[in-house]
Amino acid sequence: MPSGRKSCWRDLQASFFRLLCLIPTGFPVRSVDMQRATDNITIRQGDTAIIRCYVDDKVSKVAWLNRSNIIFAGQDKWSLDPRVDLVTKGQLEYSLRIQKVDVYDEGSYTCSIQTKQQSKTSQVHLIVQVPANIYKVSEDIIVNEGSNVTLTCLASGRPDPIITWRLLNPSAEPLDGEEYLDIIGIMRNQAGRYECKASNDVATPDVKYVNVVVNYPPTIKRTQSSETPVGRLGTLQCDATAVPTPEFEWYRDDKRLSNTQGINIQIHGMTTVLMIANVTEEDYGNYTCVASNRLGVQNASLFLYKTVP
Repeated sequence: MPSGRKSCWRDLQASFFRLLCLIPTGFPVRSVDMQRATDNITIRQGDTAIIRCYVDDKVSKVAWLNRSNIIFAGQDKWSLDPRVDLVTKGQLEYSLRIQKVDVYDEGSYTCSIQTKQQSKTSQVHLIVQVPANIYKVSEDIIVNEGSNVTLTCLASGRPDPIITWRLLNPSAEPLDGEEYLDIIGIMRNQAGRYECKASNDVATPDVKYVNVVVNYPPTIKRTQSSETPVGRLGTLQCDATAVPTPEFEWYRDDKRLSNTQGINIQIHGMTTVLMIANVTEEDYGNYTCVASNRLGVQNASLFLYKTVP
């Protein structure tokens, strides 16, 4: 840099208006339109920001500054940032363009101009918004009924995102919780897929999901006895609900039944069927269905009746 410009740079530290002595005298003379200057510009991270500055033929020198750093002095670029350039359409615009804006670009930008009478500035504050981003969410979990559960959903963004929770059951109503959703004494009807949504109106909300499985002991909710004549097929059915899926056993009095000649036990998920082929007089009576998992056991009595003529 020429010695004259170095001297002017030292003076700039005391008053940045004096940086205007750096601008070549051949630069077009124009004046800033202060009424068209914008106080604040809000831009999304990654977009292109254009900070406007309009001038007329009364200006002798003009420059752009960010805080105390010179970006442009006239047409001379002082910034080393390749994302930054000038927008000079015709002789009336001296605007600053920043591509791929990031959060560190946020701050005050000054369009400084000098006329024959005085120095003026037009200052703009650049606000960089960042879309909501969920960076931590609870893993899928398996808990026992009655346990206390806390689900976590942490998000970043500018402005700070609002976090909401829903259990994606048929109603899908909002739940009381933000970063942490506390469920005290969780019940089986609170199992399912939980949705965490982070939004700050900058972009589409970020959404993550947590699957919650609630274990509970078996409950036999339906039994079907049978009235069957001698020589026909007798069928007894037992339906249960449980998590994990229950195991089933059948008993006649105290004797456990198994698949043998004349007896067929079928299990289909939460349902078990006992089929007795070619029913005899000895087959009539009480049968017991037992459903169990590691959390508990429940049983129910069923009856094979003889058809009364």
